[in-house]
Amino acid sequence: MQNRHVKHPFGPVITPQARILILGSVPSLKSVEFGFYYMHPQNRFWKVLEKLLGEELYSAPISTRAAILDRRGVALYDSVEECDITGSSDSAISSVIPADLPALLKGTKIARIFCNGNASYLYAVKYHPELSEKMIKLPSTSPANAAYSFDRLCDEWREILNWL
Repeated sequence: MQNRHVKHPFGPVITPQARILILGSVPSLKSVEFGFYYMHPQNRFWKVLEKLLGEELYSAPISTRAAILDRRGVALYDSVEECDITGSSDSAISSVIPADLPALLKGTKIARIFCNGNASYLYAVKYHPELSEKMIKLPSTSPANAAYSFDRLCDEWREILNWL
């Protein structure tokens, strides 16, 4: 696998009405290719949200996914704005420039930040400790997180519903 330099290639999904922010770490190669979040077909993110929100997301076009998230008060972004990374592995992230989370939150109703996995949480807390009270770490929806079955992920991620 080759090392790549990533400057976040697409913007956040966010509106002033957003009540929660879901943070990933760095866009995967597939997400960069498609220009949207969690586009690796084995990532369970869209299937988990589909089950929890009762909305068709996994097979929906990107524009529909974004519109549903906006309507439901869910914002998406990543904790890392720019970095070096080998492949799509969070363990291979270096030279981090963090996302400007305070600027992202400004003018929204976001009360909780849900971090999709360890890397997202670690970078968010490291660079924005003032926001740590709002952060909740959830298990990663990545296929690399084989310890969590789909049902177990849904049980853990159900926490987001308390804030919508």
